[in-house]
Amino acid sequence: MDLDRRSFLTLLGAAAAAPTLARAAGGGMVVTDVIGRTVELAGPVARIVLLDARDVISMALLHPDPSRLVVGWADVARLDSDLLRRRYETRPDGSLIAEVGGQTPDTLSVEHILSLTPDLVVASAYMEPELGEGRLVRQLAAAGIPVVFSNAASNAAPPAGAAGDPIGDMGRAMRMWGEVLGVPARARTFTDFVADRLARVTGRLAGVAPTRAYLEVQSTYDDCCWAAGQRIWGDLLRLAGGSTLSAIEASWYVKLPIEQLMTEAPAVYIASGGSYGAGIRPGIAPGLDPAAARAGLARLVARTGFETLPAVRDGRVHGVWTGLLSVTPLNILFVEIAATWLHPALFADLDPAATLDEIGRRFLAEPLPGPCWVSLAG
Repeated sequence: MDLDRRSFLTLLGAAAAAPTLARAAGGGMVVTDVIGRTVELAGPVARIVLLDARDVISMALLHPDPSRLVVGWADVARLDSDLLRRRYETRPDGSLIAEVGGQTPDTLSVEHILSLTPDLVVASAYMEPELGEGRLVRQLAAAGIPVVFSNAASNAAPPAGAAGDPIGDMGRAMRMWGEVLGVPARARTFTDFVADRLARVTGRLAGVAPTRAYLEVQSTYDDCCWAAGQRIWGDLLRLAGGSTLSAIEASWYVKLPIEQLMTEAPAVYIASGGSYGAGIRPGIAPGLDPAAARAGLARLVARTGFETLPAVRDGRVHGVWTGLLSVTPLNILFVEIAATWLHPALFADLDPAATLDEIGRRFLAEPLPGPCWVSLAG
C-alpha cells in the first residue's frame, strides 16, 4: 500500500480534472460517462431520472437542491436511510419524485420514465447490465432521451484477475456529474479533497502488514455469514489497511459457513446496517439512534460461534452504514474509519468525524448526520 498524495492526485486527476464537456455540432454538449460512452445532450438538463436513487447524494455534493432536477428515480430502498429519502424525495412544487422502478432491472417502467419527459436518464451497470446496448436504452434513444452511466459496478463476473477501481470510478462519476450540472470546477474541488484525505491514510500504510477482517456485506440477526468479496468493498478494505478472509475468492460476496469464519479468526469484525429491513439488521444510518445501533451489533455477535472470534473477544466489533460503501463519494469516510479500527495505534490522530463535518460544511446544503458508523464498545 504505497500510494502517496502525488499518486492519488494523478489517479483522480486523470478521472476528474480533464475537461469532458465538448460542444456538439448542433450547439449541445457531449459528456463522457463512467463507462466511457460519449453522449450528446441538447443543453443544460432540468429533468433527470435516476435509475439508482443513491445518485442523488452525488448530485447533492455539487448542487444545492438536487430535488429540483430529479423528476423520477428507482431503487430508492438502497438509499438505506429514511432521513435521506425524506430529505430529497419532495420537489419544489410539493410533489414527490416519481418512482419508476424497484431494486432490480425487470421492475423498471419505460412507460413511466417516458411520461416524465426527462432531459436525461442516469443509469447504473446493475440496473442496465447491457451497458447501453439493451432494450431500455434503445427505447429511450428512440424517444430522443439520452442515457449516461454513473456507475460501472454490477453483479456480473469481472474478467479474471481484474481489480476493482472504486476511487477511479468515483473520480469519473463526479467529473461526469460536474459537467452535467455545469459545475466542473466544484467536482474537481471535491475529488482533490478526497485525494488529500486518502493520501493521509495510504501514505502511513506503506510497508504495514494488513489486518485480517471480516467485512459483512449483509448483517442480519438470523443468518450468517455473508462476507464481502474482493471487488469494491474488498478494494476499500484494502485501502484502509485490511485484508479479506483467505477463503474468499468471489468478486462481490459469498456466504461462508460459521466454521470457516471461526477458522479464519479475523482480528476485526465490521458489520453493515441501515434503515432498510428494520428489525432484522442493525439500524446504522443517518438520523438513527446510536444506542440502538450498538444493541444491533450485540445481537450480531450473539450468533453461534462469534464468541470464539478474536475480534469479539478483543472488543474490535464495529458497524457502518451501507452508504459509506455503496455511494462512491462517501467511500473516503469508510476508508478513514476502517483504518482507525484496523490500525488504531497508527491512526490515533485521524478524525473521520471531522472529515464528515467538512463534507457537510463545504459540499452539502444540509450536513449528513450520524450515526454513519458505530462501535460495540462505544
